[in-house]
Amino acid sequence: MTSVEVLPERWSSRAATVGLWGIGTAVPGSIAQLDAIPLAEALACRSDKERSFLQRVFARSGVESRGSVLVKEGGGIAEQLRAFYRPRADDSDRGPTTAERMIVYAREAPVLAEQAARSAVENAGILPHDITHIITVSCTGFVAPGLDVEMIQRIHLRPDVRRTHIGFMGCHAAFNALGAARAIVAADPAAVVLVVCVELSSLHFAYGFDPQKLVANALFADGAAATIVGEAREDAPEWRLRITASQFLPDTLDAMTWRIGNHGFEMTLLPELPTIIRANVRTWCDAWLSRAGTSLGDIKSWAVHPGGPKILDAVAEALALAPDALRFSRSVLAHHGNMSSATVLFILQEMARDNAPSPCLALGFGPGLMLEGMFLER
Repeated sequence: MTSVEVLPERWSSRAATVGLWGIGTAVPGSIAQLDAIPLAEALACRSDKERSFLQRVFARSGVESRGSVLVKEGGGIAEQLRAFYRPRADDSDRGPTTAERMIVYAREAPVLAEQAARSAVENAGILPHDITHIITVSCTGFVAPGLDVEMIQRIHLRPDVRRTHIGFMGCHAAFNALGAARAIVAADPAAVVLVVCVELSSLHFAYGFDPQKLVANALFADGAAATIVGEAREDAPEWRLRITASQFLPDTLDAMTWRIGNHGFEMTLLPELPTIIRANVRTWCDAWLSRAGTSLGDIKSWAVHPGGPKILDAVAEALALAPDALRFSRSVLAHHGNMSSATVLFILQEMARDNAPSPCLALGFGPGLMLEGMFLER
């Protein structure tokens, strides 16, 4: 069984505290989960047995509705989806090419990212010109010039803004982006960092009957989230990011993968993934929280990335959480689906609106298999 290797301390818990000055989110047109099933069946199933399996996967996904940039106002949802995801010509048909999917990404991703970024800037009470650094995050598309250049033009950032892109890291990428932003502000307290995550997962709907890909088809969605990171402001009602942590689990390279294929990006999720997380997450959390002078018993609220209901159940069981401890994660999953990197900022935004108690522990899981954590206070 994979186990966490606890290493000597390599960082200081006395590092600078930064604040998430404002969070902004954006979602495209919404699809009810029940409305997605007929399309999924048409693209994947050839028998009643396969259709029955698919329906169970979608019903148990924890998703009630989710966004897709393929859906616009004024048109029928089914017709718009089928205009892009054409019926299978035969069993070898895998749908739109990756190039076709990337054309849509290049057109739609900047629009959604701009909406989230503008909202974050407004909620932070700053001007775009105040931003000194931008970190863009995405694992569902590639284009150059990229999202960073698009943001310079769309929200009128300074032309000399410092740019960083975090690409293809998956669901935990926002944790890495916020860690990078924290390091920037620690090095220069005058820095103001815009972090923008945008994911268009609906562009990678997989054709054919493959149980692992059907799970991905049932869970993933489109969305964008942004936040402004700067030196913590006195008496401001904002999340303060105090500590970040990361852990690679040996012998888990195949537990979760995300690779570029000829017909979209292809995900695999091993059925053993919740078991691996359940076996390791508590030992890991105990170790890094202890080094920071705190413990799981001090945590009052939770922002756990909802990779799926089984992932959330595994975390809740391993950490012996109260039944409603992951209600914010389950709510975001139900209303928006798994938006990969953007999701944790949706959760933190919902928690702030509900005045969730502090401190908060945020956890994410992604290809590696990597465990990512953040300790936040308000």
